[in-house]
Amino acid sequence: MAVVDVQNLEGRTVGQVELADAVFATGVNPHLLHEAVRWYLAGQRAGTHKTKGRGEVSGSGRKLWRQKGTGRARVGSIRSSIWRKGGTVHGPQPRDYSYRLPRKMLLGALRSALSAKLAESKLTVVDGWPLTSHKTKEFRQTLSRLDGKTRTILVVEGPGNHNLELASRNLEGVRIVAPAALVPYDLLRHERLMLSKDAALHLSRSLGGEETAGQEVAARPSEVPPPAARAKSAAPAKSAKPRAARKAPAKPKAPKAKGKE
Repeated sequence: MAVVDVQNLEGRTVGQVELADAVFATGVNPHLLHEAVRWYLAGQRAGTHKTKGRGEVSGSGRKLWRQKGTGRARVGSIRSSIWRKGGTVHGPQPRDYSYRLPRKMLLGALRSALSAKLAESKLTVVDGWPLTSHKTKEFRQTLSRLDGKTRTILVVEGPGNHNLELASRNLEGVRIVAPAALVPYDLLRHERLMLSKDAALHLSRSLGGEETAGQEVAARPSEVPPPAARAKSAAPAKSAKPRAARKAPAKPKAPKAKGKE
């Protein structure tokens, strides 16, 4: 277990907390981080780009001149794509750039990002955020006491802290996210990570839970047979005598045909 100091809002160490090694001390996988950032940025794209095709630009569809005999190139419409102000061929159309990323890859990238923050000593665990005021100036002073050199800070705190949300929304480079909404992109984008003690324990439990599949499970008391039944089942079974072969039933005889009178 990784042991991290817990600080209060005054910057003093008030205790320690143990974090799961499977979440905060695992190996960093650059490939997973790249795929997670690429997936997040693709989902943020609006996809509202649009160009007009040949059937959408203004202009008549009348043939400008006859096909032959003029000495000029043949043309069928003023909205042709090779003409000025004509339609665009194969231009961008509205689309959705988001795609599905496997959950195991996203969780693995999240563990890698958290481990990188702890390995680089850029993770701070705060006892809590009991702010008495929603003033931005007081919150800025609190952040300076905790870490005064970092300009970009990611604060992970559960929802419901109204003063924290109001005090941080006007600070450039400071972002507040809930533990359930934490993504690797936010961790990589901000230099300093500040976790509340409850958020750190929540991430350790949710991301570091061991799967019980494949482990041997003890039998329930109701499923254990009594000693007498176990002894009876352990005793060798008596050899049963072979039964006599049953005779096949005789086939019914066909009735004799009656002679003619």
